[in-house]
Amino acid sequence: MDHSTTKPNFDHRDMPMRELSIDRSAVSDTKEDVLSTHSVESKEYRAIEKRLVRKLDLTLVPMLWILYLFNYLDRNNIAQAKLNTFEKDLNLKGSQFNTAVSILNVGYMLMQLPSNMLLTRVRPSIYLASWTALWSIISASTAAASNYTHLIVIRFFLGIAEAPFFPGAMFLLSCYYTRRELAVRTAILYSGLILATAFSGLLAAGIFTGLDKKHGLAGWQWLFILEGVGSFAVSIIAMFILPDFPGSNTGSCRWLPTEEERRISADRIQKDRVNEKKIDGSVWTGLSAAVKDPKTWIFTIMLTMNHSAYGFNNFFPTIVKGMKLGDNTRTLLLTSPPYLLATIIAFCVALSSDRRRERGFHIAVPLIFSLVGFVISVVTVNKAARYTAAFLYIGGCFSSNALVFSWASNTLSQSAEKRACSTAIINLVSQLGNIWSPYFFPAGDAPRYVMAFGLMLASTVISMISAGSMKLVLIRTNKKLREAGTVGNLYTL
Repeated sequence: MDHSTTKPNFDHRDMPMRELSIDRSAVSDTKEDVLSTHSVESKEYRAIEKRLVRKLDLTLVPMLWILYLFNYLDRNNIAQAKLNTFEKDLNLKGSQFNTAVSILNVGYMLMQLPSNMLLTRVRPSIYLASWTALWSIISASTAAASNYTHLIVIRFFLGIAEAPFFPGAMFLLSCYYTRRELAVRTAILYSGLILATAFSGLLAAGIFTGLDKKHGLAGWQWLFILEGVGSFAVSIIAMFILPDFPGSNTGSCRWLPTEEERRISADRIQKDRVNEKKIDGSVWTGLSAAVKDPKTWIFTIMLTMNHSAYGFNNFFPTIVKGMKLGDNTRTLLLTSPPYLLATIIAFCVALSSDRRRERGFHIAVPLIFSLVGFVISVVTVNKAARYTAAFLYIGGCFSSNALVFSWASNTLSQSAEKRACSTAIINLVSQLGNIWSPYFFPAGDAPRYVMAFGLMLASTVISMISAGSMKLVLIRTNKKLREAGTVGNLYTL
């Protein structure tokens, strides 16, 4: 068959080269003829699409979820280590622990944008798995730190090694899932972070109780070693499970989808794009478009303030300890329930958002509950009230945060390169919230941390205003598109 005469139902120029590296030689004349007659409305097309999504839900999403769980375990275990002999063994003084928490985000910021630009030109299955293996080794090496300098260097390079994963994972999801599907999958991915935070306390409690001082190692050292080994093992599996870009026949795309499913995986994303001016597939053009688009910066403010609002995350074990609800083991166990509930809330909010095809209110409304939680934490010293407030602000912050990424990915998608660059910029700059929020919690403010809760409350308000502003911008943009005679997809509000 002369493939040069084949006319697929999507424009190659609108897709990056690697997204369209279809093995046409493996496609029979019959399958080509059948697929060329497919339309989005046909039953056969929908059946193939449904099978494709089911396969992705059973491979891509779970694999990214496991990797993200370990990504956050290896990043956040320093919060649990603080309740062991970590500070004493490393002779940390004053705000040195806060700086160690913060410095990771400096390395994180430096690597995110170049990583996502590069990701559009490499195989995600190898790229993301390799970075996972590297951060696992770096995180485990924390067990060998003996002073503040060692800790700062390790944390800085841990940030660099962990940076490629989340924006890369979000980009990969947005390459395969439509706007109607993405919020729920993003919430599932994000639940890896929430559950990592929830179970990190349980893991730490078990390790500190059973392994502290075993073989001459402190409990916090075992914590870093065991979690690092676990994530390294998962990175090897990921190389075989993760797919590469739609239409490719590498990674799990070699064995997971059929030839028809490969074709439709690229076609359906092309059809899902907003019918606005497209841009070419150059990485640098995508970067320029992302930087010049005001929507990129509204999303950036929204997420930066959201990250500032959950500055409690690295200090939550310390906050709970300040409530004096029990010893260290009991404290670590009590850190889990708010995050477990937050996982359920985040999933329900995302499911509602996808079904209603709405984002702005689904981001702003959960943040109202966070506001209430922060207010309670500021105005009372009652233990039960403060612990209950934690359920409110944790559930609100995490459920809204997951939707910001899916909203941004869908909105800034005139090309795959722009989508990759814009999501990296948003995630990069928003790390400022993670850099300055540890300093909301000076040791002298323990156990109430009134200043911290006040600043997190203010950050929540700004995040809500940003979500409302974004919704108004997209309402006006959709109106202009309709007036210009646009037929088909408009921006999700």
